[in-house]
Amino acid sequence: MKSILTAFVAGAALMLAVGAQAATLEASGTLKVDQPGPVINKYVYSQFSEHLGRGIYDGVWVGPDSKIPNVDGVRTDIVEALKAIHTPAIRWPGGCFADEYHWRDGIGPRDQRPVRKNHWWAGDAETNAFGTHEFMDFVEQVGADPYISINIGSSNPSEMLDWIDYMTSDGQDSLANERRKNGRDKPWKTPLLGFGNEAWGCGGNMTPEYYSDELRKFTGFYHRDPNNPTIRIASGANSDDTHWTDVVMKNAGHNIDALSLHYYTIPTGNWDHKGSATGFDEQAWTDTFAQTLKMDKIISDHEAVMDKYDPQKRVGLFVDEWGTWYDVEPGTNPGRLYQQNTLRDAVLAAANFNIFHHHADRVRLTAIAQTVNVLQSMILTDGDKMELTPTYYAFKMYVPFQDATEIPLDITAPNFTKGATTIPAFNVSAAKGKDGKIYIGFASMDPEDASKVTIDLGDLKAKSVSGQVMTAAKMDATNPMGAAPVVAPVDFKGAKLSGGKLTVTLPAKSVVVLSLQ
Repeated sequence: MKSILTAFVAGAALMLAVGAQAATLEASGTLKVDQPGPVINKYVYSQFSEHLGRGIYDGVWVGPDSKIPNVDGVRTDIVEALKAIHTPAIRWPGGCFADEYHWRDGIGPRDQRPVRKNHWWAGDAETNAFGTHEFMDFVEQVGADPYISINIGSSNPSEMLDWIDYMTSDGQDSLANERRKNGRDKPWKTPLLGFGNEAWGCGGNMTPEYYSDELRKFTGFYHRDPNNPTIRIASGANSDDTHWTDVVMKNAGHNIDALSLHYYTIPTGNWDHKGSATGFDEQAWTDTFAQTLKMDKIISDHEAVMDKYDPQKRVGLFVDEWGTWYDVEPGTNPGRLYQQNTLRDAVLAAANFNIFHHHADRVRLTAIAQTVNVLQSMILTDGDKMELTPTYYAFKMYVPFQDATEIPLDITAPNFTKGATTIPAFNVSAAKGKDGKIYIGFASMDPEDASKVTIDLGDLKAKSVSGQVMTAAKMDATNPMGAAPVVAPVDFKGAKLSGGKLTVTLPAKSVVVLSLQ
């Protein structure tokens, strides 16, 4: 009954949204199934969960004694939601928090763990109730891989090595036996290890030269285990700082397997006055997309630098913090970064997915910030109630792209202009899924007009097309807490096949994913 109600509410929103549109723009392009590209790594759809605000406590973690349904303290409805979008990896414990985190604080009996001050985020008391065992249990419940951020800024290689041995040793050494004493016999795998976070800022205010030396030192004491293959991830640049990338690749590129990149979408471009998550006008909508579309050039510029030192593309570019960052909701603590989530966020997520797909040869992991109750969240909670955000549903619509093979699709979209800002009406990507179907994803960024897109399918002999669409009457439509969503995908009827061509009518301000077979 709940799924029927969800479809009814979202379908009604679709009818209102489509009925309000004024005109139809046109575009055409060609799908090149005979020129397959790289695989879109499933890790592109990863999550980031930091000890910040209500992201962990009152989010993922409610404790084993909570009346909210949980398994060993981890909230069950959140686990089920993340399983439903096939979450491939979760990054933890930070963020800025990671470079003040000492792993021993978070093991052993919870009532004996030290309480620390979270200096970075609102000065909240960090109880350390959610530590290594709890996080590893969380990702195992979800079926995701752990992405562990190692403290480089305020720690040392010995502490790092002890933590890794505690997690991964299968021997009879003291650390392995301590883990067993604390309730975990079987060692964990650590497929993703980050060496520091934002070393240029909250991770130590380092120069790239100094960080490269630290990186070589820490990775030198990390002993790779053939039974535990690990991707070593360096702390990368802040948005367009290609100098950082150049120095780290030159001085320490042979010590790493990936380099991170952080870029947040700030609607105004001004960190002091970022803009509201709701109640915005078309100018703010358009400015937001102009900012987020900078991601494409930022990635390209870093790739060009990496190509100088690594033309074989061995080292991945991991965009492990991205998403929207607005002014916090009125009346909330500014240090906890709680913001609402609207249709705009969903379309923006899809636009970024399409960008990442076009860079799949280097961009092999991204992690949106953050999973629950912080920034561009998948999930918002209020006590025992939960809201799956429009962004969550964008992730769900794009599940077929995980580990799919990118297919070139050349389309020049018409433009939309508001004031002094011009953006494309939509962006798009295509891929061949593991199931053999061809998937095409559109982010329709024009807030006013529909777009009629005609695609020459080339060598593809498609017999049927189906799909989903997500839109709403209002640009800032949100989903209600604890009730059926207003912004969610429904069946899409605006695509048809004829004469080797696919014609799609994209509603304004929408996400559309099609399946051809």
